[in-house]
Amino acid sequence: MIKYDIRKNAYYDSVTLMLISKEIKNIDGVTEALVGMGTELNKELTTNLNLMTDQLNEISANDFYIAANVGSKEVMAVVIRTVDELLTKKKVESGSEYQPVSLSAALEMQPEANMVVVSIPGKYAEEEVNKLLDNNLNVMLFSDNVSIETELQLKQKAVEKGLLMMGPDCGTAIINGIPLAFANVVKKGNIGVVGASGTGTQEVTCLIDQMGAGVSQVIGTGGRDLKSEIGGLMMIQAMEALMADDSTDVIVLISKPPAPEVAEKILQLTKKTDKPVVVDFIGGDQSIIKSVGAYPCTTLEDAALKAVALSKGEVPEEFEGFTIESDVIDNLLTSGLKKIKSDQKYLRGLYTGGTLADEAMKMLGNTFGGIYSNIPLEPKYELKSLNELTGHVCLDLGEDQFTVGRPHPMIDPSTRSDRFVTDIDGEVAVVLVDVVLGYGSHLDPASEVATSITSVRKNLAKDNKDIFVVASITGTASDPQGLVESTQTLEEAGIIVMPSNAQAVRLVKAFMGKLSGGSNE
Repeated sequence: MIKYDIRKNAYYDSVTLMLISKEIKNIDGVTEALVGMGTELNKELTTNLNLMTDQLNEISANDFYIAANVGSKEVMAVVIRTVDELLTKKKVESGSEYQPVSLSAALEMQPEANMVVVSIPGKYAEEEVNKLLDNNLNVMLFSDNVSIETELQLKQKAVEKGLLMMGPDCGTAIINGIPLAFANVVKKGNIGVVGASGTGTQEVTCLIDQMGAGVSQVIGTGGRDLKSEIGGLMMIQAMEALMADDSTDVIVLISKPPAPEVAEKILQLTKKTDKPVVVDFIGGDQSIIKSVGAYPCTTLEDAALKAVALSKGEVPEEFEGFTIESDVIDNLLTSGLKKIKSDQKYLRGLYTGGTLADEAMKMLGNTFGGIYSNIPLEPKYELKSLNELTGHVCLDLGEDQFTVGRPHPMIDPSTRSDRFVTDIDGEVAVVLVDVVLGYGSHLDPASEVATSITSVRKNLAKDNKDIFVVASITGTASDPQGLVESTQTLEEAGIIVMPSNAQAVRLVKAFMGKLSGGSNE
């Protein structure tokens, strides 16, 4: 039976409600459930789950509701009680007794604040960000679904006022040592980073930390900043800030290849500073970077290594290998090959970080006949169906088709856990994954991966099969989840943990080369 509970004008964070929805589905007697605000998207999801009622259809986006298919009224009572307990728990965990309901109230509460993180539905973002900029506040706009015309207007206004407008869809920043959104606990240092890529920025900053160095500022721009329509406004603004910052000695730029005219503007700016500039336009043309005296990079790890070397006054070198001894690599490949049967030949890359997935595919290239994906390098490799996989596949599970109505997989790993079940069959030989730690991420993503791989291996063992599983961890020793603890969890599950995404991909490429009996070059 369909039961519901409606609470007028009661607001709760959407991510919190998504996680609660997941938890109450585990209650005995609950067939399906959804906890949310009465937005049009949630109403559509409720209808798709066959939970919609006339009463629910009439509520507004300001109303909170619980809808569930339950076996009895008593079960619904348990659902409501559980939801209330979880809401109370989340409120206590937030550590905040008072949360202001308006911008003016927030500014009265913290008059010294000079930056605001905005995470609201994209259609409301323009009005709120304009208010913030009018109050001379820097902005980190986490929201997506903001038009590119709106982005341009907001960034032009920010530049005129000498402010930052990071975003939209900006997921990572570290300002004055404070991690914002998806970010890691990274040591303070003299390397400044500007990133148009969230997980790419996290990978570089975490590797910098692991190498014993640190960051001065980490400024996000949003993924569209380097498109011709925006013109790199925020990357240029951030670069100029770092060029003038006495605590920054080295500048690192991270992005997918910009529009050519935007790349030209940004790279010409590097000539106006004596500070070395390391540039990773992932998969882009390195010659134009060299031509302006900047340092081009082959991978995110290469960018981190060069930045750290320069921060110490050393000459940076190209790095395209392993930091692990060659005999250890050979042993990993040899022992792994012994477990694979002749009919196992395919790769599955299941990533929560889109930039890491993109880097993996660019490093692997067409070596094994191309890789199908929801973010393909070439249109011909775009997956026709996410439910009928063919050949080698690498997925970015953070893309919209996987996150409608549910949290990003870095927050809720169940998206990837489900894909482990559906995507790894007896023809798969290699699995490549990332594990992203830090604030904003799941409390223990490594355990979720380890549990899933253990279950997959148990099923494959029925046919006397196994898989070669390689992971990398984007994180630091000081992250809440712990780099050391997460590594141990994965290795105890028989998962090979490599020092970086790039090295994980190289190991997989070498393995696939040996598996196919050819070269891995």
